[in-house]
Amino acid sequence: MSMWRYLVGAASALVLVAGGFLFFRSGAKPGQPLFKRAPAAAASQGNSAPGRSAAEEAREQKRFVRYDKDRNGEITRDEYLEPREKAFAKLDTNHDGKLSFDEWAVRAEYKFEKADADRSGALTPAEFGTIAVARKAR
Repeated sequence: MSMWRYLVGAASALVLVAGGFLFFRSGAKPGQPLFKRAPAAAASQGNSAPGRSAAEEAREQKRFVRYDKDRNGEITRDEYLEPREKAFAKLDTNHDGKLSFDEWAVRAEYKFEKADADRSGALTPAEFGTIAVARKAR
């Protein structure tokens, strides 16, 4: 009776090892598309996520198309990171590939100077209220 337990245990272990091998062999690699669905086909075939409205689906569709620069229905890693690279390049004013604190904080400094209406170098509660971050309604 106990011999069967060992055989079943060994068979289970082999199945788990084989499953793990298949799982790790299917991992995504850099440069592979992040999404496999075609932008126009997904919305028209009714493959929408549960609980999403048509407006949310349309917004996601537009966002997908913005990232899919070559219009092949897939977003590669390079396409996904391109907007961030452009934003970094705008901040890197001396083009050394690094952001100093001053380069990074330039927008905050501009925002502070604009809010400091009396040029005192400090923000009053009223001045501070002018730079409140606009939050999106959920």
